[in-house]
Amino acid sequence: MWHSSVTSGMAAGAKSCTLTWFSASPNMSATGEIVATTGQSLGRYRIIEQIGAGGMGVVYRARDERLERDVALKLLPAGTLADKVARKRFRQEALALSQLNHPNIATIYDFDSQSGVDFLAMEYIQGTTLDCKLTAGALAEKEVLSFGGQLASGLVAAHERGVVHRDLKPGNLRLTPDGQLKILDFGLAKLLPPEAASAGTETLSQTQHTVAGTLPYMAPEQLLGERVDARTDIYAMGAVLHAMATGRPPFPEEQTSRLADAILRQTPVPVRNLNPRISPQLETIILKCLEKDAENRYQSAKEAGVDLRRAAGAHSGEMLRAAPKRALWYRTLAVLGAVAVTGLLFSLNVGGMRNRLLGGAASPSRITSLAVLPLDNFSHDPEQEFFADGMTEELITELAQVHALRIISRTSAMIYKGTHKPLPEIARELHVDAIVEGSVLRSGDKVRITAQLVEAATDRHLWAKSFDRDLRDVLTLQSDVARNIAHEIQVNVTPQEEARLARSRPVKPAAHEDYLKGLYYWNQFTDQGMKKATEYFQQAIAEDPDYALAYVGLADAYHESANAPPNELMPKAKAAVLKALELDSTLGEAHATLGWIKWVYDWDWPGAELEFRRSIELEPDSGAGMYADYLDAMGRFEEGMRQHKRARESDPISLIGSSNVAYGFYLARQYDRAIEHFKKTLEIDPGFALAHMSLADLYWRKGMYKEYVAELQEGLRLGGYGQQAEGVGRAFRSSGPKGAAIFRLQSLKQQRSQGYVPASSIAAAYLRLGEKDNAVTWLEKAYEERDPELAWARVEPVWDGLRSEPRFVDLMRRMGFSSTLH
Repeated sequence: MWHSSVTSGMAAGAKSCTLTWFSASPNMSATGEIVATTGQSLGRYRIIEQIGAGGMGVVYRARDERLERDVALKLLPAGTLADKVARKRFRQEALALSQLNHPNIATIYDFDSQSGVDFLAMEYIQGTTLDCKLTAGALAEKEVLSFGGQLASGLVAAHERGVVHRDLKPGNLRLTPDGQLKILDFGLAKLLPPEAASAGTETLSQTQHTVAGTLPYMAPEQLLGERVDARTDIYAMGAVLHAMATGRPPFPEEQTSRLADAILRQTPVPVRNLNPRISPQLETIILKCLEKDAENRYQSAKEAGVDLRRAAGAHSGEMLRAAPKRALWYRTLAVLGAVAVTGLLFSLNVGGMRNRLLGGAASPSRITSLAVLPLDNFSHDPEQEFFADGMTEELITELAQVHALRIISRTSAMIYKGTHKPLPEIARELHVDAIVEGSVLRSGDKVRITAQLVEAATDRHLWAKSFDRDLRDVLTLQSDVARNIAHEIQVNVTPQEEARLARSRPVKPAAHEDYLKGLYYWNQFTDQGMKKATEYFQQAIAEDPDYALAYVGLADAYHESANAPPNELMPKAKAAVLKALELDSTLGEAHATLGWIKWVYDWDWPGAELEFRRSIELEPDSGAGMYADYLDAMGRFEEGMRQHKRARESDPISLIGSSNVAYGFYLARQYDRAIEHFKKTLEIDPGFALAHMSLADLYWRKGMYKEYVAELQEGLRLGGYGQQAEGVGRAFRSSGPKGAAIFRLQSLKQQRSQGYVPASSIAAAYLRLGEKDNAVTWLEKAYEERDPELAWARVEPVWDGLRSEPRFVDLMRRMGFSSTLH
């Protein structure tokens, strides 16, 4: 449903998400709003239903009979446009605004008048407004960063056309069911007279004018009636980010005069004082947006967007291409019901590459381990961050083919993006002998990588070199850098490894760029990110049908998508990865992906192990984490722990890796060790939702129900399900553990009615209530959907109560398992 909210925005608790419905008067309501009746036509638009009302008019869903599409029809209040001249000017400016064509801006289609009624036809958007979502309280940081990045992107598009919103607030931001943010009413605060634009919002009357806008989100210069520009919207964006992060605007005063004084003179309470789970990086971004002097704010939405994307990349770094994450992703789906859980919260301040003098020529100690830090983007174009990050990942992948070197994974390396930590300190944290740092500069159809090798113990630069290539030869460039580094540290490179490093072929620049963009959005690890990643990988393949890595990326995007049953996406994933291996059978990551699909979807246990082993042979670190999870699922716990240790060596700063170890203890029925390990994980990051959810399951199993509810609530809140968290708490207080379990079951079934939730999640919820028949019935649904959670069914403790049930025994037999553990 699409509607405009009528709110002063003074406090989150005062907001209402209910629609204001008016009597079916054919012309005008008692309050002066023009209203219409169902079935009435205005021009080519047929009224379907009223969906909301705001200070700028009543809003209807209507049918455009000419173009056969639904639109949102906003009827302007009577008398808004006083005469034909005003109406003509409004039409001209409204049609100019219709040129704003961006995924994060609600499009204006048309402006017209009929029988004295002025109306705007706009894009009809399903979903809810942000202020409605905020009635449940603060959002998880992952959501704040995602919505904030989209908001910045929309503002960039508008500001580049010279359009300032002037009234950004949660009520003007609409969230679609698939997580897309749309900015509503762009530019209308300028087009409408102040008394109309400000109706329904809190304003201040000045001596000579009225300031239009919503006071809690209004910049100081706007409040004072001074000239506004794009930086005014940036302040409002900061206020919106503050509301998402804390559940309230920066200044919560309810009295207008006090609120105005606070905006002009007071410093906002630090965000982390109100919500300790918010990272220092996000807090810094919000406070910079909220600077009272516009000169001290971000000077463009593009700058703010870059910092938001960097924070999001570090925040979700745990859910990147690192091997262990795939298993935990499906564990997360099973626990949260298709919720993408927040990842690592270790992001650091943005900064440039160190300016160091080259060291002496002293012989270095033997180097057997390396970390490649994120390459700096020297193009000075924030839109090229994806290119620099992608080049970093490709260089890590190239070096990882050398078995004699231990290379730190992208997951751990990207934590240091923009950090100012001394290199020896970084090396100690990652347990490596040397660091590679550098920069990437893209100019036209040329690209330059400058790399420097630094000895960790002494911080001495051992080697530095620049590499220039045409974009078409960018893959060869990566191989050249990797070979030069290996030669410099005198590490043994086998003939087979040398051949793989030299196998690079030319790639079309447009295809490579689309591939890197696909990686960029894949690494965001959100539903919307996976959707965009899929589109970019498909574009890369269309540009260059023989680009093997693009097929691997497409396969990974398909099997990581959480918005559809696996039997819809996994066949596409398998087809893509098989094509990649047809083009290049030496891609270790392709074998790892195929092993994953054979394991969790085909249930081809021997075939999966062969692929994992082949992956590790080709690229030692590409499949170790997934192979460890596979071994745990097969009940081979000692072997699994050895592989977990191996995976952790290349990914030492990994919450997912740490949680995988804890989960292995859980599967082995070593519950106390599992609890201990999950707690250690939370010492690193208390905001890691998956660890809280896993602890909840462990506490239930041990009969520690108060602890169970506390951890479940915390995990749900961090996962963006604040209302569920409150509900399960109320259910526990009123009806004990059973009440909480019933509420959890109902919540999961409701979520499944709105989108994909693994059937195994609902089966587990029924079993918690002792309803074995219903549990097995839902496990049969999981079997039909090829639910990946069933890949752990042989050893998963939650199913222990079913192992003697005939239907469950038969299910295990059909999957190629025995129902008992050996």
